[in-house]
Amino acid sequence: MSRWLAGVRILDLSQYIPGPLASLLLADMGAEVLKIEPPAGDPMQTLGPRNREGEGLFYQTLNAGKQILRIDLKSTQGREALLELAREADVLIEGFRPGVMERLGLGIKLLRAQAPRLIVCSISGYGAAGESLQKAGHDANYLAEAGVLDRNGHQGPVFFDPPVADVSGSLFAAIAILGALQGRHGSGEGCTIDLGLADVIMPLQMLQVADFGENHAVPGRRTTYLNGGAAYYQVYRTRDDRHVVVGAVEPKFWRRFSDTAGHPEWVARQTEPLPQHRLIADVADVIAGFSFDECLARFSDDECCVSPVLALDEALASPRLASRKLVARAPDGGLQALFPAWVDGAPPAIRPAVTPGTTD
Repeated sequence: MSRWLAGVRILDLSQYIPGPLASLLLADMGAEVLKIEPPAGDPMQTLGPRNREGEGLFYQTLNAGKQILRIDLKSTQGREALLELAREADVLIEGFRPGVMERLGLGIKLLRAQAPRLIVCSISGYGAAGESLQKAGHDANYLAEAGVLDRNGHQGPVFFDPPVADVSGSLFAAIAILGALQGRHGSGEGCTIDLGLADVIMPLQMLQVADFGENHAVPGRRTTYLNGGAAYYQVYRTRDDRHVVVGAVEPKFWRRFSDTAGHPEWVARQTEPLPQHRLIADVADVIAGFSFDECLARFSDDECCVSPVLALDEALASPRLASRKLVARAPDGGLQALFPAWVDGAPPAIRPAVTPGTTD
């Protein structure tokens, strides 16, 4: 994997999560990433916990393996330095609000004129065309406006950790850049990619969108099996106030779960209308009779589709995670969540540390 994008040069002007995570994934595949920061550095350095050296842990994590160069893009010298770098780059990622690059004298038309093969990926909150271009927002705003928060949560809308829109935006940006690099082989020219974080939620709910388009169905809270309406896809509390998840969606798995629970009569009830309040209550009563450990032992058969609800420390200590080798200790002692794929039978390599910043 670390050789797939060898020779690809990326300038990353973005900050915080979406752009830096996108360029990190591309660096995992072998791209050379030069992160361009303002003279004071990426504000992400001051956000979140510290590492052993007192540095911003989130910043160090998102920028592992990258070289850091600090440039004042508001100065003539800084602008010229960036243009010189862009002429030799394959990809430029930026995360400013629409219009900022133009005000800096680094607009798309100029960049493409100076570097016709350059792929420019602009990541903003609401995109560079349409409404709400200058509106500020974060992950919860995007989820709320996309119709996701409305149907999730039992008592009221809830949002998520990790941030769904930010992380999905990173993935879509990386995918689009890879496609653009491939497309450039045929055309010989770069392109511009306009990605709004508020937009990335819709393709994640394409099934619900299709259902609305066909049937005008608007999913409410606990009205689908995906958001708590079904007994066979549900969180249950154990006697000792721990939780397990039942994910027995397919009939054969629900049958195995029901038989193991000692209630074969539940099998025929899987197709009861949603929300399945009575069936959920019946299953909850049985699960509540077990301790956490007893429940996991009772439903240890793989085809019961029962999983423990683990805290992060428990998840990191699980034998399954250890066997996949996708979370590993770096030489500096830091714990890294690596690219989640094995290639040719081998897990991904540990990322090198961030190269300390220099100023141009």
